[in-house]
Amino acid sequence: MIGDVFANIFRFALLVFLQFFLLNNIQFSGFVNPYLYVLFVLWLPFATPGWLLLTASFIMGLVIDLASETVGYHTVATVFTGYLRIRLLKFIAPHDGYDPNMSPTIPSLGLSWFLKYVVILVPAHHLVLFCVETFSFSDFLPAVLRALASSIFTILFIFIYQFLSIRTK
Repeated sequence: MIGDVFANIFRFALLVFLQFFLLNNIQFSGFVNPYLYVLFVLWLPFATPGWLLLTASFIMGLVIDLASETVGYHTVATVFTGYLRIRLLKFIAPHDGYDPNMSPTIPSLGLSWFLKYVVILVPAHHLVLFCVETFSFSDFLPAVLRALASSIFTILFIFIYQFLSIRTK
């Protein structure tokens, strides 16, 4: 239990560091930016209570907003992702349910399940992020295109990060 808390705090710090110092500097024509920090919300253990998940999502979004000097865009998108995750886990649960001590990862539930999980949550996060950022119906289509393009790169980075973490264990 205490080990899980420290592991999640370390993951939080590592993802904020990677996002702020590395990934925020990767931009393709100002159009695509991978947001790996959302993986923190996706990887929280199944046993995480809803209130704690939403609080952790809020804190992660707030830290990214403060580091990026944005006005709550990441907070809104990350809390929405945490809320959607609670609902999605009920919808895509395996027949025998989840082991509460596990986290949603490829080794715990398989590649197919993890792919569905990530392909739903990451684009949802990005769509909310870019729609809140533009906050205009006239720029809706460019926001959707940015969300899709950034989602592809974010999902790619999530799988790279996932496979690197599997190898180190």
